Amino acid sequence: DVQLVESGGGSVQAGQSLRLSCAVSGYTNSYYCMAWFRQGPGKRREGVATLGNDGSIDYANSVKGRFTISQDKAKHMLYLQMDSLRTEDTAMYYCASDPCSTFRGLGQDEYDYWGQGTQVTVS
Repeated sequence: DVQLVESGGGSVQAGQSLRLSCAVSGYTNSYYCMAWFRQGPGKRREGVATLGNDGSIDYANSVKGRFTISQDKAKHMLYLQMDSLRTEDTAMYYCASDPCSTFRGLGQDEYDYWGQGTQVTVS
């Protein structure tokens, strides 16, 4: 089974940075797409950033220019570098994945596998 385990969350002040990591296991090949989602208090889960198997990247407008998604497939790791954090970035952040040869969007229905989440609090 595919498993995703997030880490790197924490409490920071506005303007600071955090890097989230997601350890990926269980895939038998390298054909999968990855994404980061988040769910703030009282809000719906929303897509933050996606990284296709073809290298395509997309971001939610609210994080463009501040967040960077990347991966090291050799190490089976996905990352989210978050700079210039704002209070509105406070949320539980989830790693998501789906078998794919090209690209997936920011819709949560496009991903079958999810991690348990890591909390990010910005004050």
